[in-house]
Amino acid sequence: MLRRILAPLVTLWLLTSAPLSAQGYPPSQRGSVSQRVAFTDISIAYGRPTARGRALFGALVPWDSIWHPGADLATQITVSRDITLEGTPVAKGTYTVWLIPRATGAWTFILNRKKNIQHTPYPGAAYDALRLEVMPDQASSVESLTYQFPMVLRDEATLRLQWGTTGVAMKIKAPYRPE
Repeated sequence: MLRRILAPLVTLWLLTSAPLSAQGYPPSQRGSVSQRVAFTDISIAYGRPTARGRALFGALVPWDSIWHPGADLATQITVSRDITLEGTPVAKGTYTVWLIPRATGAWTFILNRKKNIQHTPYPGAAYDALRLEVMPDQASSVESLTYQFPMVLRDEATLRLQWGTTGVAMKIKAPYRPE
């Protein structure tokens, strides 16, 4: 009798407490990309959510709300030397990346000083190092969120992030000269 009662309870406990590897792979894999621009190293570490047939912007990612473009841990960008992003100075260091997508017009791209944090909640404007207005564009669809450097020329580069058919691109200038 006791065995009939305990067996289902033990089975339920084993199923719900099994390690992640026994339950399957995480839906959002970790990714990274790095690029040397002139003498400056830029690296991005992020979670790569997948679209899986879902409507993305304006649905899963609401308009006019701060969104973390990544999954799980907040996306981090590290620059080894001072740069400019869309003409705005960015000091060397590590930042987390945030966006405010909008149905029409420019989106707000945010670099925040809080690092090694989860992708939610947003740490607050008091920690912002940079806010830029950037225009989204449309391109061929990508299933997983992607950060890339599609153009690098001497001390200039383009940083692009894209998910689904929507992306934003930003110009980087890395003017450091070795002494």
